[in-house]
Amino acid sequence: MSTSELTNEEKQQYNRHLILDKIGEEGQLKLKQSKVLVVGAGGLGCPVLQYLAAAGVGTIGIVDDDVVSQSNLQRQVLYTISDIEKSKAHTAAKRLSELNPFVQFYVYNEKLTRHNAISLFEKYDIIVDGSDNFATRYLTNDAAVLTQKPLVYGAIFKFEGQVSVFNYQKSATYRCLYPIPPKPEESPNCSQIGVLGVLPGIIGSLQANEAIKIICGIGEVLANKLLMYDTLSMRQMILKFKKTKNAEVAELNSDYDFFCGIKTATHEITFQELQNNLSSYNLLDIREDWEREQHHIGGQHIPLGNLSKRFQEVDTSKPVVVYCKSGVRSQRAIGFLEQQLNNTTFINLKGGVK
Repeated sequence: MSTSELTNEEKQQYNRHLILDKIGEEGQLKLKQSKVLVVGAGGLGCPVLQYLAAAGVGTIGIVDDDVVSQSNLQRQVLYTISDIEKSKAHTAAKRLSELNPFVQFYVYNEKLTRHNAISLFEKYDIIVDGSDNFATRYLTNDAAVLTQKPLVYGAIFKFEGQVSVFNYQKSATYRCLYPIPPKPEESPNCSQIGVLGVLPGIIGSLQANEAIKIICGIGEVLANKLLMYDTLSMRQMILKFKKTKNAEVAELNSDYDFFCGIKTATHEITFQELQNNLSSYNLLDIREDWEREQHHIGGQHIPLGNLSKRFQEVDTSKPVVVYCKSGVRSQRAIGFLEQQLNNTTFINLKGGVK
């Protein structure tokens, strides 16, 4: 498929862009020739992907190793109930191909890490960050800086969101805005505190808008600026910030989880090992109430979001095996519990109950 011209079908598909001043055929060709990598196909990634695909971005990469769960459907409207337990990245690419067959999708059904970030980013013109944790945000920022790619950033928290563009024409980066990551207990995610369903749709759409502006060379890009949006009051403000020399990146960090204070559990146990010696341990389920109702393997139940107030309730008469769905949240819980109850041995259930 030629990228130097639009076919008659594409002209029909993008008619409203072609008749739009500041876009036109020249802008549409720029979109067709562009390559955008979206990190995460969740709450933010879904609207980003939908609008970039609909706009005619010629090549879109999707990085996500997660699967669709029922709790995602409240805000990740790209998926349906029939997609539960299916790969987000593959499902998104398939559905978006039906929306726009003129876009080429590349699926990376893997977690973004320091080992693959550089090689992935080098293949694309723009990176859009749809991640939901600080370790990935710092990794994404650093890899974008090292590969000299503009990074469109978005983040959500309960009823509020923010958008910015980093490393655009050597502008400020994520580390200029947030040089020090918050403590894990100070940065709960939506699985712990919830999120308004429409919020990621709003913020993700704004991210897609910034990417389109960068590609077409129109408007005023949110470089050196942070847009903050509140859904409850409908207020928004733009804060300006500057590039700082002490935020420069020379290489990728060796351990972003460690940098962000997310301590990996020292001790782990498989489900089979646990079954073989169950009487030697106490169990602690830190999943949400609805997860507990669906399935559990016994033990105490204290949701992760309540752990900071209820950690003294944990039965420490034996070593405690902490579990969640996949073993990720339980690692985070253990990092907190070891600081509060340092005379107790905490063990992570490897892979969780999944």
